[in-house]
Amino acid sequence: MSPQQNRPTDSELDILAVIWQLGSATVREVHTELSKTRDTGYTTVLKLMQIMTEKQFLVRDESQRSHIYRARQRAASTQKQLVRDLMVRAFGGSPEKLVMQALSAKKTSPEEIADIRRMLDELEGKQ
Repeated sequence: MSPQQNRPTDSELDILAVIWQLGSATVREVHTELSKTRDTGYTTVLKLMQIMTEKQFLVRDESQRSHIYRARQRAASTQKQLVRDLMVRAFGGSPEKLVMQALSAKKTSPEEIADIRRMLDELEGKQ
């Protein structure tokens, strides 16, 4: 599979977010959660989840009448992969440019800045 195919679409990320939140879910459960914030059809969610299984974003347990889906990767792994891809494609591979744009995109709270400082201190300690 090409890197483009390994990158979830926005709709697929919405489904993954629900499954990460629930741990595992049926199509009905995912549809119910998504319907809280947008008008989406059950068959659309079903089709997307079938495609996501083919693309290996989801694993399907068919041992019960209602199939149970879970994410193949943890949220952090997928997020890291997406950020790495964005950094290469949009920022020439520069973490500095990515972080500067991210910080300038919205007002950063003092708590978020303190968390970022702690993370930077940890990273410096590991090097």
